[in-house]
Amino acid sequence: MYFSTADLCDEQGERVQVVEMNLKSYGGVNNFFGEMVTLKLDEDNRALVELLRDHAGQGRVVVVDVGEAFCAVVGDNLMGFAKKNGWAGLVIYGYVRDVRITRTIEVGLLARGTSPRRSAKRANGQRGEELTFGGVTFREGEWLYADEDGIILSPKKLTLVDL
Repeated sequence: MYFSTADLCDEQGERVQVVEMNLKSYGGVNNFFGEMVTLKLDEDNRALVELLRDHAGQGRVVVVDVGEAFCAVVGDNLMGFAKKNGWAGLVIYGYVRDVRITRTIEVGLLARGTSPRRSAKRANGQRGEELTFGGVTFREGEWLYADEDGIILSPKKLTLVDL
Protein backbone atom coordinates (compact mmCIF):
# COMPACT_ATOMS: atom_id res chain seq x y z
CA MET A 1 0.00 0.00 0.00
CA TYR A 2 1.40 3.38 -0.97
CA PHE A 3 1.36 6.29 1.45
CA SER A 4 3.38 9.45 1.89
CA THR A 5 4.86 10.42 5.25
CA ALA A 6 4.69 14.07 4.11
CA ASP A 7 0.95 13.77 3.49
CA LEU A 8 0.48 11.95 6.80
CA CYS A 9 2.33 14.75 8.62
CA ASP A 10 0.18 17.37 6.93
CA GLU A 11 -3.00 15.52 7.81
CA GLN A 12 -2.12 14.31 11.32
CA GLY A 13 -0.18 17.33 12.59
CA GLU A 14 0.82 17.00 16.25
CA ARG A 15 -0.75 13.52 16.52
CA VAL A 16 2.41 12.00 14.97
CA GLN A 17 6.10 12.25 15.89
CA VAL A 18 8.73 12.85 13.22
CA VAL A 19 12.08 11.12 13.61
CA GLU A 20 14.66 13.90 13.42
CA MET A 21 17.47 11.99 11.75
CA ASN A 22 18.05 10.61 8.31
CA LEU A 23 18.62 6.89 8.24
CA LYS A 24 19.77 5.31 4.98
CA SER A 25 17.78 2.67 3.12
CA TYR A 26 19.46 -0.71 2.62
CA GLY A 27 16.40 -2.89 2.00
CA GLY A 28 14.44 -3.85 -1.09
CA VAL A 29 11.43 -1.77 0.02
CA ASN A 30 11.51 1.99 0.69
CA ASN A 31 7.87 2.44 1.72
CA PHE A 32 6.74 0.35 4.71
CA PHE A 33 4.73 0.54 7.90
CA GLY A 34 3.65 -1.61 10.81
CA GLU A 35 3.17 -2.03 14.51
CA MET A 36 6.50 -1.68 16.31
CA VAL A 37 8.46 -4.31 18.21
CA THR A 38 11.38 -2.74 20.09
CA LEU A 39 14.72 -4.30 20.94
CA LYS A 40 17.73 -2.86 22.81
CA LEU A 41 21.02 -4.58 21.94
CA ASP A 42 24.53 -4.28 23.32
CA GLU A 43 26.50 -5.30 20.20
CA ASP A 44 25.04 -8.82 20.50
CA ASN A 45 22.43 -9.55 17.83
CA ARG A 46 21.33 -13.00 19.09
CA ALA A 47 17.98 -11.68 20.38
CA LEU A 48 17.32 -10.12 16.96
CA VAL A 49 18.26 -13.36 15.18
CA GLU A 50 15.83 -15.29 17.38
CA LEU A 51 13.04 -12.75 16.88
CA LEU A 52 13.30 -12.67 13.09
CA ARG A 53 13.97 -16.40 12.66
CA ASP A 54 11.50 -17.86 15.15
CA HIS A 55 8.53 -15.46 15.27
CA ALA A 56 5.90 -14.48 12.72
CA GLY A 57 6.26 -10.83 11.81
CA GLN A 58 2.61 -10.31 10.83
CA GLY A 59 3.59 -7.12 9.00
CA ARG A 60 5.27 -5.57 12.03
CA VAL A 61 8.43 -3.43 12.12
CA VAL A 62 11.39 -4.14 14.41
CA VAL A 63 13.09 -1.05 15.86
CA VAL A 64 16.56 -1.78 17.23
CA ASP A 65 18.88 0.46 19.26
CA VAL A 66 22.52 -0.67 19.22
CA GLY A 67 23.86 2.59 20.62
CA GLU A 68 27.32 3.60 19.48
CA ALA A 69 28.72 0.13 18.70
CA PHE A 70 30.37 0.08 15.27
CA CYS A 71 29.35 -3.40 14.18
CA ALA A 72 26.65 -4.76 11.92
CA VAL A 73 23.65 -6.37 13.60
CA VAL A 74 21.76 -7.13 10.35
CA GLY A 75 22.96 -8.72 7.13
CA ASP A 76 21.62 -10.90 4.37
CA ASN A 77 20.77 -13.88 6.63
CA LEU A 78 18.61 -11.86 9.01
CA MET A 79 16.90 -10.09 6.12
CA GLY A 80 16.10 -13.53 4.69
CA PHE A 81 14.49 -14.54 8.01
CA ALA A 82 12.54 -11.27 8.05
CA LYS A 83 11.19 -11.84 4.54
CA LYS A 84 10.34 -15.51 5.17
CA ASN A 85 8.46 -14.72 8.39
CA GLY A 86 6.49 -11.68 7.21
CA TRP A 87 8.23 -8.72 8.85
CA ALA A 88 7.53 -5.42 7.03
CA GLY A 89 10.78 -3.72 7.97
CA LEU A 90 13.64 -3.05 10.32
CA VAL A 91 14.81 0.31 11.65
CA ILE A 92 18.31 0.02 13.08
CA TYR A 93 19.94 2.73 15.18
CA GLY A 94 23.22 1.11 14.30
CA TYR A 95 24.87 -0.56 11.36
CA VAL A 96 24.22 -3.27 8.76
CA ARG A 97 26.25 -5.23 6.20
CA ASP A 98 25.83 -7.36 3.06
CA VAL A 99 23.97 -4.43 1.52
CA ARG A 100 24.46 -5.57 -2.06
CA ILE A 101 22.20 -8.50 -1.13
CA THR A 102 19.90 -6.82 1.44
CA ARG A 103 18.82 -4.32 -1.22
CA THR A 104 17.34 -7.25 -3.23
CA ILE A 105 15.18 -8.56 -0.35
CA GLU A 106 11.65 -7.14 -0.23
CA VAL A 107 11.75 -5.93 3.35
CA GLY A 108 12.38 -2.38 4.51
CA LEU A 109 15.77 -1.77 6.16
CA LEU A 110 16.84 1.61 7.49
CA ALA A 111 20.11 2.10 9.37
CA ARG A 112 22.76 4.68 10.30
CA GLY A 113 25.26 3.12 7.91
CA THR A 114 27.32 0.04 7.15
CA SER A 115 30.09 -1.85 8.88
CA PRO A 116 31.84 -5.01 7.69
CA ARG A 117 32.37 -6.10 11.33
CA ARG A 118 29.82 -8.60 12.69
CA SER A 119 28.31 -8.19 16.12
CA ALA A 120 30.04 -9.52 19.22
CA LYS A 121 28.34 -12.09 21.42
CA ARG A 122 28.34 -10.32 24.78
CA ALA A 123 24.90 -9.90 26.32
CA ASN A 124 21.27 -10.68 25.61
CA GLY A 125 19.03 -7.96 24.23
CA GLN A 126 15.95 -6.55 25.94
CA ARG A 127 12.65 -6.64 24.08
CA GLY A 128 9.83 -4.19 24.71
CA GLU A 129 12.06 -1.38 25.98
CA GLU A 130 11.24 2.22 25.14
CA LEU A 131 13.95 3.41 22.77
CA THR A 132 14.90 7.05 22.32
CA PHE A 133 16.84 8.37 19.35
CA GLY A 134 16.23 10.87 16.58
CA GLY A 135 14.34 13.15 18.96
CA VAL A 136 11.47 10.67 19.53
CA THR A 137 10.56 7.71 21.72
CA PHE A 138 9.76 4.39 20.04
CA ARG A 139 7.21 2.32 22.01
CA GLU A 140 6.35 -1.29 21.34
CA GLY A 141 2.77 -1.56 20.07
CA GLU A 142 2.70 1.89 18.48
CA TRP A 143 2.93 2.35 14.69
CA LEU A 144 5.79 3.36 12.41
CA TYR A 145 5.50 4.68 8.84
CA ALA A 146 8.61 5.08 6.67
CA ASP A 147 9.30 6.24 3.12
CA GLU A 148 11.92 8.22 1.21
CA ASP A 149 10.96 11.42 3.08
CA GLY A 150 11.48 10.02 6.58
CA ILE A 151 9.92 8.18 9.48
CA ILE A 152 6.87 9.09 11.51
CA LEU A 153 5.37 7.44 14.60
CA SER A 154 1.74 7.22 15.62
CA PRO A 155 0.24 5.88 18.83
CA LYS A 156 -2.44 4.18 16.72
CA LYS A 157 -2.75 2.63 13.30
CA LEU A 158 -3.76 5.24 10.77
CA THR A 159 -6.83 4.18 8.81
CA LEU A 160 -7.36 4.38 5.06
CA VAL A 161 -9.36 7.55 5.67
CA ASP A 162 -6.25 9.02 7.33
CA LEU A 163 -4.08 7.96 4.40
